[in-house]
Amino acid sequence: MTNIKDVAARAGVSVTTVSRVLNNHPYVSAQKREAVLAAIDEMNYYPNINAVHLSKGKTQAMGVVLPYTDHPYFGLLLKGIASMALEHNYKLVLYQTNYQKRVELEALQMLKTKQIDSLIICSRGCEWSVIEEHMQYGPIVVAEKRDDPRVSLTYVNHYAAFTAALDYLYKKGHRKIGYTISRTNGTSSRDREQAYKDFIRQHGLAYRPDYIIDQCLYFEDGRRVIECIQSMPEPPTALLATSDQVAAGVMLCCHHEKIKVPDDLAIIGFDNQPIAQMMNITTMEIPLEQMGQNLFKQALSGKIDSKEITVSLIERGTV
Repeated sequence: MTNIKDVAARAGVSVTTVSRVLNNHPYVSAQKREAVLAAIDEMNYYPNINAVHLSKGKTQAMGVVLPYTDHPYFGLLLKGIASMALEHNYKLVLYQTNYQKRVELEALQMLKTKQIDSLIICSRGCEWSVIEEHMQYGPIVVAEKRDDPRVSLTYVNHYAAFTAALDYLYKKGHRKIGYTISRTNGTSSRDREQAYKDFIRQHGLAYRPDYIIDQCLYFEDGRRVIECIQSMPEPPTALLATSDQVAAGVMLCCHHEKIKVPDDLAIIGFDNQPIAQMMNITTMEIPLEQMGQNLFKQALSGKIDSKEITVSLIERGTV
């Protein structure tokens, strides 16, 4: 296999001169540059990328950990990250985990072995202690609220956002409020659960565990939500769906089951995805593309930084 020494010998120059030509160094005469380029072309030489990375100390690659690529929430986050990667000439290495810890550990190992410059974790399944073990190997940015001064974060205050949505429904006269959740053991899910319990306690309402419906992430999960509600002797009059996809599925099933929205069931979604706009669903807007862009900037700079993303209510026809 042709190496840089072979190219130097063919061109009649030093290895340093070949290296300067490969890196577009200005201090090379036109004659020597032409000789090197001719030798590269004749010998079909390609530089060893790993060697280039070692010499520069950078791979120009950034890892992105996300549980799913087919869900609009993570799709919009990734869109924001990808737009910034293109602008800064960075490659993205995606790790779709389905919350499998093994895959998350693979991504962290890539950072440890310097195969990527930094790592963005959009949502995780592994324990925080595992993240802590790898902070020494390069910038790690997370999309969650953490009280840790060693890591950068861009996050949504899910406790505050959930409380705002609950208060809005309460002011509308609702006292039986349920919500859907994708998983019960995530950081965001725990914040929402605490907000819900504090809200119930503050207003002296009965805590109904059956009003909390988990494993809801996609449009088709709306069918199961309605089936659960229909089986309840005292169904909720309002529902917080922690995804516009689920909210849309619930709304469509309500139409099929002759459940009037919002008269029989008020619905609030989350994220303000295009489907919420098309179906006129009230939602808590999260600027996910902006959030993704900021995650990239933090990973690129390597500086420790914390940014809270503002969430706002978009009122439409489902409350």
